[in-house]
Parts: sequence; structure tokens; C-alpha cells
Amino acid sequence: MTDARSALSEQDIQKKIEETRKRFRIEYAQDSSDKYDSRDVDRLWKDDVLVDGYLEWRHFEVEDTLKMIDESLQWRKEFKLNDINESSVQKSLFESGMHYLHGYDKEGNKLFWFRVKLHVKDVKMLTEKKRYVAFWLESYARREPGIPLTMIFDMSEVGLSCIDMDFIKYIINCFQVYYPRLLSKMLMYEMPWIMNAAWKMVKNMLSQDAIDKLKFVSKSDIQNYVDRENLPSYMGGTDPFKFSYPPLPDDVFQNPISETGQEDDTESKDDDLEAKDTLEPSSPILRTRNVYLAQDGDNDGSIRWKGSRRPTVTFKGTLLYISPDDELCFGHREGEKRCPIMLNNVTKNQVAFKVRTTAPEKYRVKPSNSSCGAGKSMEITVSLHGGSLCSPQDRFLIMAAEMEPCSGGGSTDLAQFWKGVPKAKIMEHRLRCRMLEGIKSALSPVTDRSHKMETNSYQDMHTTLLQLMASSSRLEQKMDHCLWWQKLFTVLVTALTALGFSALYIQYTGEWPF
Repeated sequence: MTDARSALSEQDIQKKIEETRKRFRIEYAQDSSDKYDSRDVDRLWKDDVLVDGYLEWRHFEVEDTLKMIDESLQWRKEFKLNDINESSVQKSLFESGMHYLHGYDKEGNKLFWFRVKLHVKDVKMLTEKKRYVAFWLESYARREPGIPLTMIFDMSEVGLSCIDMDFIKYIINCFQVYYPRLLSKMLMYEMPWIMNAAWKMVKNMLSQDAIDKLKFVSKSDIQNYVDRENLPSYMGGTDPFKFSYPPLPDDVFQNPISETGQEDDTESKDDDLEAKDTLEPSSPILRTRNVYLAQDGDNDGSIRWKGSRRPTVTFKGTLLYISPDDELCFGHREGEKRCPIMLNNVTKNQVAFKVRTTAPEKYRVKPSNSSCGAGKSMEITVSLHGGSLCSPQDRFLIMAAEMEPCSGGGSTDLAQFWKGVPKAKIMEHRLRCRMLEGIKSALSPVTDRSHKMETNSYQDMHTTLLQLMASSSRLEQKMDHCLWWQKLFTVLVTALTALGFSALYIQYTGEWPF
């Protein structure tokens, strides 16, 4: 898939997206009210990222992509995914504990578990079980759009009554057709020999891209993909988690993003935008190449990353460039309890922004509700409050909307502005949290002071790097502006030079040069 994308320019990809939409409208969408949910079709017309995901999975072959979209949208209507919720699924399926979301792999992807030994093959229940899987995947895709997950097929202690290849094929097809880009990898844990023959038949039905994402692992090597702290004891891990229902155990469903608790100086309360269980992106996301600020194997061994993926540099949104790209990093020490967020306004108008979090009691944000002038930058400081500790399940949401030139920037103006701004005009960007865990060693007072200085130095370097990135973005915009003027002046000078030579020619010959 990467090779197919690398061979195309951004303009080529955009042309493919438009061609896909045009052909789908002509060849599939005519009188399609019975085939598709109108909400899915509307999203197809508006969401470039969605269409791009289908195209990438089909190597940018438009014909294959159209078939994939048709199958996917019909499936979504069949299971009524736009309206699916906990009450849509039989309670007994939740109580079985077959499927659940819990923990992260080493790359920070959420783990989606399938305890195969808890599954009993039953043709009468197959449709309900398919809806059950669809509920988990759809709920996650709504809450974490664009962020993949890792599937673990836990086949330890399975018997013949548990083996249901039709159901397994359905789950794999969910990732292969219905949710492009959602799957990071699929770990097949302790697959018994009795499934080898059946698995070979399934494998022949899969695309090479799907096969490449499959990893067959055992107790001896699963820690190559998942840390011990996110594995149960029977897999050699230390995670004491036990699934039970109710309630649903994962933060994807229990911790809706809400307004931040307080700023450093004053309490910020906004009732106009309430917390919501499902958050949808309002604009396509353009990501830069990942730049790691620290590695697991740093020479000094003073810091190691815990939780999710390493921080990247800049998110390039339609209104704001935001640094860091996807993660805020916090630690136990004093110098690690604050993390800056740099905002760079890339529009010609003032942009209002506000920050929301899933854990308002733990964090203080300054400012949490303000505005940024055209072409200017602003730094937001996020700090842990009191003795609170960061958790990988904590999330932040930055909301931004462009203000009219006549709008003011005071708190009253902002409050009125947010009450009237249409949802379609709000840019949203999410940030995860990561915990920095220091090595537990007996340090002398002198060494400890030196260690704190190194940590503070790292934080200073991190802040400086973010500021440099914001400055670089502004300089890049100015350079593009200068290049545009340079091209214009070049054209004008060329035209004037041509007119001058023409005038001289006429003066000496009395004739037009052409």
C-alpha cells in the first residue's frame, strides 16, 4: 500500500478521490435509498480521509475501490451502525467476555481481544455475534478516528466447539473491507494444530495486505509486540485486569471528553459545548514525518517511554498547526509535570480555541479558552494538578474555529461566539497522554540533582523544539509569499523588457517587430 501511495503525488491522489466519488455517484448511488444509509453517503461526499483510506487499501485502483465501498456501505446499513449502541446488542454477549478493548501494544495501539475459548459455535447466534463485533469496532472508530488498533486472537485452551472459521473470516473481513486503516496488526496467539488445515483455506481468501498484518505468536514471543504490563498472567504478563459486565470496562466508552477543570489562575466554565460520547473529525488530517524526542534505548537510561506511541512534531490542520502532533508527555518529577502545546494560526483571521479533557480534575490548562491572532503563535501550558499522575487513557481535545474580522477577543465575545458557531466549521484535534517513567535506582543526592537537571534540560529542549517548529512554519509561509511575489515581479520585468526592445526596434526601423 505504501508503494502505491509513494508513486502518486498529492494532486494525483486528490484526482483519484474525485474520480471515485464521481463514478460512485453515477454507477452506484442512483436510487440507492434502499441500499445505503444516507448519512454514510453524505460522509463519503465530504470526508476525503475516508475515501483515501478505501483507495489506499485497494492500491488506488478505482474499480476495486468502488466495489469495496459498495460492500462496506451495504454492511453498515444492514447492521444499522450509525445508530448502534450498547442496547442494540444482546446482554449475554457482553457478559460472555468474548470481546473487549483493554490495554495497549508497544506502539500505543489499543488492544482488541477475542477470547476464542469463550466462543461457542451457534449458527442461530451468528448474526447477533456479528453485530456484537460491529458495535466494538464502530464505537472505537467513532471515538478514535484515524487511530488503528491491534487485534489479539487468544486461542489458548480452545476446543473443537470453539472453532468457528466463518466467524473468524467475518472478523478479518471487517478490517479488510469495512474499516480500512483501522487494523495495525492481528496477533494469532497459540493457534492449535487442529486449525492449521482450516486456516490455510481462510488464508487463500485474504489479500496479501491482510496476510502481512497477521503475526503468529506464542507465550515466548508475544512480548515482542505487547509489554508485560498489558498482558494477563497466563501470557506471562502482570496485568491483573479481569473482564466483567456491567459496566463496559474501557475508557473508549466510560470517559467522554469534557471541559477542562480549571486554569492556573481562574476557573473556566463553559456550558455551551457539552461533553459528548462520540467525536467526529471536522477536517482531513495531514501528518508530518515522526520525529522521536527520546528513545527506549537512550544511552543514559534515565527515561523510558510508557503507555503509547512516541510524540511526533506537528499536526497541520486547516486553521492551526499544533505541536506536539499527538501526545503530551508527563512524569513523576517536578520538571516533568508541565507540558507545552504550541498553536500557530495559519489563517488570515483570528482563530478561537478551547481545550477539553477526559480528566478535568487532574489537569490545569492555561489558557483553556482564548483566541490567536492571524499568523501568530500561542503557547498553552498543560500541568498536572497537585499529586495527580498522568494516565495513558487520558485524552485532550483542541477545538478551533475561525472568527470574523469584526469579532472581539474578550471572554464575553468568545462565549457568545462558541454558542453560535456551526459544528461543521469547528476544527478538532486530539492528543493522547504518555507517562515518563524514571529508572528505579538508588541515586545519591548529587546524582539525583544531576538527574533532575538532565530531566529539566530535556523539558527545556522539548519546549524550544516546539517553538522552533512554530517559527519554522511561519517562515515557510512567508517564504511561499515571497516566492509568489518574486514570480510576479519576474513576469512584469520580462514584459517590460519585451516592450522596451519593441519600442527601440520601432524607433530604428519604423516597423513592428512582429
